[in-house]
Amino acid sequence: MSDFAFSRRSVLAALGATLILPQAALAFSAPQAEALIGKAVNDINAIINSGKSEAAMYVDFERVLTRYADMQNIARSVLGPPARSASSAQLNAFTKAFQTYVARKYGSRFREFIGGKVQVNSTQQINSVYDVRCTAILRGEPPFAISFIVHDKAGKFIDLQIEGISLLKSERAEIGAMLDKAGGSIDALTASLR
Repeated sequence: MSDFAFSRRSVLAALGATLILPQAALAFSAPQAEALIGKAVNDINAIINSGKSEAAMYVDFERVLTRYADMQNIARSVLGPPARSASSAQLNAFTKAFQTYVARKYGSRFREFIGGKVQVNSTQQINSVYDVRCTAILRGEPPFAISFIVHDKAGKFIDLQIEGISLLKSERAEIGAMLDKAGGSIDALTASLR
């Protein structure tokens, strides 16, 4: 082997290590996924039991969504194929309207949790996502399962499953129906979510 080949191979290996090591250092782990959802759950529990008005709780829930959920990717996924032809301005407006809509919709459901709590139980890695399994404990109700699906690359949750039902899939169907009602207009859909 010539010195040039060896030197070139060494340089390429070093360059490869330089490119790969930062990505490996940023790789998400099960403990990080569980810690992320632990913080989100603590924030949700604090909001639920804050005694704030419903309107103030919705604002707080939206902050939790933007902090812990990958709302850009969730909104694109919920919008489906029309997201591919939407402008970046349309996608940004839809994402903002959608996260406010979700905060109001599910924030009103979280009022049922007052006096209760959500606890993190375990985390399981499935390919590039982590399933962070939790239990919701409500007063006078049997406990039920909640799973936060955390994406490895995003480092945020991309779906929430309650008793095995994906909210992402449910919202995709509902938003699809709303888009049909809006005549396929993303702008009209966005306006209706506000």
